[in-house]
Amino acid sequence: MKNIGVLDILIVNYNTANLLAPMFAACERAAQGLQVRYWVVDNASRDESVAVLRSQFPFARLEVNAENVGFGRANNQLLRHVQGDYVLLLNTDAFVQPETLQRTLAYMDAHPLCGVLGVKLLGRDGALQPSCRYFPTPWNVFLSRTGLGRFFLQSRMVDDMTWDHASVRECDWVPGCYYLVRRQVLDQLGLFDPRYFLYYEEVDHCRRVKKAGWQVVYYPHTSVVHIGGESAKSEGEISATGKQLSALQIESEILYFRKFFGISGIVKHFIFTTIGDFYLCLKSLLTCRGRPALTQYIKHWLLTRHSLRKTAWGKYPTR
Repeated sequence: MKNIGVLDILIVNYNTANLLAPMFAACERAAQGLQVRYWVVDNASRDESVAVLRSQFPFARLEVNAENVGFGRANNQLLRHVQGDYVLLLNTDAFVQPETLQRTLAYMDAHPLCGVLGVKLLGRDGALQPSCRYFPTPWNVFLSRTGLGRFFLQSRMVDDMTWDHASVRECDWVPGCYYLVRRQVLDQLGLFDPRYFLYYEEVDHCRRVKKAGWQVVYYPHTSVVHIGGESAKSEGEISATGKQLSALQIESEILYFRKFFGISGIVKHFIFTTIGDFYLCLKSLLTCRGRPALTQYIKHWLLTRHSLRKTAWGKYPTR
């Protein structure tokens, strides 16, 4: 592999002080022979994250936000610092293997049309996580939520786990927990649309990347252990009920569908959501799943309707 210069690693931290040491240790092992610079945004953590970053990891350039500005905006604020040919977005709950940086950078070096690259994601237990995904549409989101996708085998589901995950392949989008981007792409297109507070940032970005003629690639010859949900757990009771996180996901989904499918896409999405939640309510009654399941689907529909109204049917973010 040629000398790639500096690799800038961008990290957004939110209440994950306990993960910083293993995350940085894994990166340092993988960074042997590379010039790596770490840029960290702390998104108004309420734990001891800032103190840990300043005392234990002084080599990481730290910016501390007075409020949580969201995942995409926090990454965007670091773009002014990048100097290398490549930029890696890395979650604090994602742990690279010793060969991960070298192998993924070598692939990017050898394939100049590859604009964004993701890797095989494994859970703590070694189970394969969705790593190579299709773009969401009102239709396939409906099929996924209701479980009806098994009757529409020709439809591309967002997460297709049936194909051989051992092969390199182009895909629609890769998750943002390990998101390697070519600097040329960022110079041309920027990074994340700031309207998304959380969720759908990388989906939107990959869609723009592919439209501009770049490839989005899944690379399976290394892996990243991704725990997932650690920042969400710090929200305590809010996360336990799922209310706040559901609202964030629903809003981002609405913003995304309005941006890429227009008002007709939003109308279709709401119709499918209504049909889907009615179907799931009926199914829960017929299978005697009880009141909690029924309440869950009713709340989802009400939250979707509320988010549509607050965002003016996907025209404006609320955060």
